[in-house]
Amino acid sequence: MKVSGKALLCALLLFSAASCGETYSWKKDLEYRTAVDFSKDRAQVTEYIRKYIPDVSEAQIDAWTASGELESAEVGGVRKYFNNAAPNLFRTNPLCRAIKEKADGIPGLSGKDRDTYVQIPEILSADTKMAAPRRMRVKYTLRVKAGVVPDGETVRCWLPYPRKDIPRQSEVKFIKAGAKSGSLDYFDTADPNSALLHFSDSACAHSTLYMEIKARKDLPVTFFEEFEYTSSGEYNRDIEKRLRPYDTSRAEYRKYTAEREKHVIFSPTIKSLADSLTAGIRSPYLQAKAMFRWICENIPWASARDYSTIENIPEYVLKNRRGDCGQVSLLFITMCRYKGIPARFESGFMMHPHERNLHDWAEIYFEGVGWVPVDQSFGIPSFADDAYLDLNPGADYFYLGAIDSWRMVVNNDFGMDLDPEKKYPRSDMVDFQRGEVEWKKSNLYYPMWDWDMDVTYL
Repeated sequence: MKVSGKALLCALLLFSAASCGETYSWKKDLEYRTAVDFSKDRAQVTEYIRKYIPDVSEAQIDAWTASGELESAEVGGVRKYFNNAAPNLFRTNPLCRAIKEKADGIPGLSGKDRDTYVQIPEILSADTKMAAPRRMRVKYTLRVKAGVVPDGETVRCWLPYPRKDIPRQSEVKFIKAGAKSGSLDYFDTADPNSALLHFSDSACAHSTLYMEIKARKDLPVTFFEEFEYTSSGEYNRDIEKRLRPYDTSRAEYRKYTAEREKHVIFSPTIKSLADSLTAGIRSPYLQAKAMFRWICENIPWASARDYSTIENIPEYVLKNRRGDCGQVSLLFITMCRYKGIPARFESGFMMHPHERNLHDWAEIYFEGVGWVPVDQSFGIPSFADDAYLDLNPGADYFYLGAIDSWRMVVNNDFGMDLDPEKKYPRSDMVDFQRGEVEWKKSNLYYPMWDWDMDVTYL
């Protein structure tokens, strides 16, 4: 997340209030988070749009603002725009998208698509459920900016760590980890049993490596970890043929078909849409397929605001007709649960050699098959044309029941407690990917730190 100098100043002012003993307030925290996300003014948004539509009128800007296609919010009594409102307009509005594509030229395959174009056939043709293993070495670094935490105060940090309870993610090997704040405050250990490190319990939904160290005046605080792991692709064949009736009495079935505050709610909108898409369909697999396809065809990808500023993510997606990977995954999960198909959240990173990023997807359960991955954001691959499908049958719905090898799974649920428990609300209150940091008086929000991940493919 790139932030402006003004946003960083806002962050430091919030920090200053905490350091002076002001009581923590979620209302003020939410206002601050919104201000970080909505920092563009009308002139900046208009300037971007005029790169592609030089004669855009003020009336058209007003119309896009009123419709929500240019996402905006009142910040301090002033109308401000989401940082990526203008780029999102050219992703979600068909006419604007066509104008930009004509100007830029229709792009070729994205980095992740280039990687999966080659790997999907490898996984589809394998004789085993797990296939195409890829081993990776990762160095992950989180750096708190100088002056953010007072001299001598303890900085608490949770870093993402690959899960060990995912069948397609294996041979997780810890190499070393450490923290530094000046030449005297430093540790670096290759001992996973060191008292300086705390790995989350395996039952925790968010897999973390926790460390802490004291901050020093005018110096950054750096935390790092290094590890290796192997990720395999997964392909579940003949799902529909293997289906059995659900045992609805099982506790696991009830858990994963239930509503959950605040982003898995069976609202009238969710019920109406899911019922209309699955009318006359009895097979759970075909029901999931109908909902998966509808989202692919009707909800374009768009850069997302901080999830913690959204009251109900699936409702937000349907209202605005756009969403990023986690948002469309939560929409798919909610509709599946409403239709009696167990569904859960899974996330971490997409580790494709040509395109690495934070990423979310889902898993759904079919009696007779088990839990299968669903990447709603990857959806139906753009390259799955007739020629490709002739050579690779099943590639169009590959991400409904299968997944590529380029993943790092960190979470098997959303919005759960960290281990050890965090005192203040997380920077990401739904997901856990970049890491989390706090000190005794406040959470440290994104403008106060940055992160980096270096990956070596072995």
